[in-house]
Amino acid sequence: MKQKVPVEKGQTYEIPIFSLGTSGEGVGRKDDFTVFVPGALPGETVRAAIDEVKKSYARGHVVDILKASKDRVVPPCPIYDDCGGCQLMHMDYMAQLRAKRQQVIDAVTRIGKQKDLPVLPTIGAATPWNYRNKMQFPIGRDKGHIVIGCFARGSHRIIDTTDCRIQRQGNNDIVNAVRDIVEKLGIPVYNEDRHTGVLRHCLGRVGEDGDMVVLVTATEKLPHERELVKLLRARLPRVTSIHQNIQTYRNNVILGRETRLLWGRPTILDKIGRLKFHISPRSFFQVNSEQANVLYSKALEFANLTGDETVIDAYCGTGTITLFLAQKAREVFGIEIVKPAIQDAKKNARDNGVKNAEFIVGDATAVMPRLYHQGIRADVVVVDPPRAGCTPVVLETFANMHPDRIVYVSCNPASLARDLKILGDLGYKAEKVQPVDMFPMTSHVESVALIRRKE
Repeated sequence: MKQKVPVEKGQTYEIPIFSLGTSGEGVGRKDDFTVFVPGALPGETVRAAIDEVKKSYARGHVVDILKASKDRVVPPCPIYDDCGGCQLMHMDYMAQLRAKRQQVIDAVTRIGKQKDLPVLPTIGAATPWNYRNKMQFPIGRDKGHIVIGCFARGSHRIIDTTDCRIQRQGNNDIVNAVRDIVEKLGIPVYNEDRHTGVLRHCLGRVGEDGDMVVLVTATEKLPHERELVKLLRARLPRVTSIHQNIQTYRNNVILGRETRLLWGRPTILDKIGRLKFHISPRSFFQVNSEQANVLYSKALEFANLTGDETVIDAYCGTGTITLFLAQKAREVFGIEIVKPAIQDAKKNARDNGVKNAEFIVGDATAVMPRLYHQGIRADVVVVDPPRAGCTPVVLETFANMHPDRIVYVSCNPASLARDLKILGDLGYKAEKVQPVDMFPMTSHVESVALIRRKE
């Protein structure tokens, strides 16, 4: 007999909250039926209105907090309730760190079947505010005015943002300057429903030696280009690099393939530890430079290099981890599918005086087997894959190379847990996982796992 769902859309219910979901929402139950409630915290009882009902769960929103958690705080951001950029600003920071550790524990236990794997306490940020060195906000119109900011939760309605509390001040300055100048020059903004207009996104990057502005357009021509550049330079004295990126397709991909330098230098510089990195508009670079130093230092510690090892860094980006590893290894191979990132990585190696790192453009799924067939054997493999994790082919090639240690840097506990299980079947055992809070006030958590070959 089909179980009756105990909640109805549009109705209000008292829901006790037991845990946090992977997107930072409260997870509660009504008569053993799961209800997700964004903004609710574990230990709370809330009155929630139901917005959506599925076979096995429902989603709602908080109408009233009947019993508040001791970890609840007042968010300092005036647009927090509308904006979808942060998910945990209403939670005490120490409680965020505990919740992120629990997120990793839950994933490696349930998905990875790693019952006794030690997950260490999350390493928090010394400064959990104004940490993001990169901003990418959509541009639109609302009631006749230009708006730039994050999308509202669960929609494509842009919440105008003038002072984002997790962005570095340089990025907030860029957003406010672009908004005013675009309004003044009358440059048409993109309408995603009609696929008309020009300006789609505003990107900002804050570096050690200056800041970068990237304007993403739906057209090849950027109206008032010279005047726009002139006004940006006058308004933003720290800006050293202004680009146009062209994205003509009708989709949600932010950056297109073609980027034009409108003025200034093609890259900006940033530092992680004592290493300097060139960053171009399309480069992957950790958005929290201070915590990236913590994360990469932990990866280097887990790699436990003596100076005699051959190391492979799959998914190397602009070579950040690769160059960290090169400080202690005999030779390091970095693999990355994005060609401009590899160009940046080679420049970064030269500028930092690193001569024992080789960078290869290509998909790790194809490059790893090729290196194996060329006779290259890694003593240590380091991997920092996209959110989807590694492909089975990459994991099998790791195992075929018989490295003593695999250091897995992950931005997604679920894909990390799945890959730990696959590596377990391939003769490797996870020893420990260290969560690092790269993204305070959000639901995301980064972690580093040490994996050893079974005897």
